[in-house]
Amino acid sequence: MLRGLTKAGLGNFTDDKQFIELAAKYGFQSVDLDVKSFVEAYGLSEAKDILQSNDIQLGAIGLPVEWRKSSEEFSQDLVCLASVAKAAADLGCTRCCTYILPSTDLKSAPFMSLAIKRLKICAEVLGSYGIRLGLEYVGPHHLRDTWENPFIWTQDETLQLIEAIGLPNVGLLLDSYHWYTTGLTGEDLSNLNEQQIVHVHINDARDLPVEELKDNDRLYTGEGVIDLSLFLKSIMSTGYSGPIAQEVLTPSHPIESNEELLRRSKIGFDNVFKHL
Repeated sequence: MLRGLTKAGLGNFTDDKQFIELAAKYGFQSVDLDVKSFVEAYGLSEAKDILQSNDIQLGAIGLPVEWRKSSEEFSQDLVCLASVAKAAADLGCTRCCTYILPSTDLKSAPFMSLAIKRLKICAEVLGSYGIRLGLEYVGPHHLRDTWENPFIWTQDETLQLIEAIGLPNVGLLLDSYHWYTTGLTGEDLSNLNEQQIVHVHINDARDLPVEELKDNDRLYTGEGVIDLSLFLKSIMSTGYSGPIAQEVLTPSHPIESNEELLRRSKIGFDNVFKHL
């Protein structure tokens, strides 16, 4: 498995090049980026060089399509998906991810139909460039009634959605925080097969009842109460060997420097990975 990073919780970077160079400096092997802005800033050839010279892989991109809202927004964003997918593929990226909120202001049944239809269209476009689509269920309890109607928030429900989409390049984005806040076990992960896992996020949780944990108040890897060694060992048992990307959502902007936060992240990864 590759030690990976998202920018979440790591402060502001002057540009993607700085992010990649610092990731490499602290022993990380992959980064999740907005590939469109990265390629627009440097051009495809130089973007490749930046990744290669730092021995960094592009772990995953976010789905650049707003599939949850109006037909107009979805159609407008969909126009650009092929060019983003091509740029990602040209940079060696094979993963694209999106999250599914556990409640919605739309009626639940029509929204499920909409999700299946739109995510299938996105997956078809991505698949033509050799890219898989990872769907992330969101576990924290407070989001289950933030909007009017309940939607899906469990691993099993997300697997059912994936089955309904019915395409081989669609699978799960697993996140340690969502795994923990939905009360899952190592067996729930080890019972998956490698093809069901597209991407993995890692982070930690405060020592609070799971019902009180907020989605945007996470801790850095190895600094909380989640059994991250069990989380990773269970995923490893499926045969998954891709990126494990840190994603630390915080209620306020961190005051430490990028270097301090990267150093802190490295220590956390070292402590967790040494038990694998």
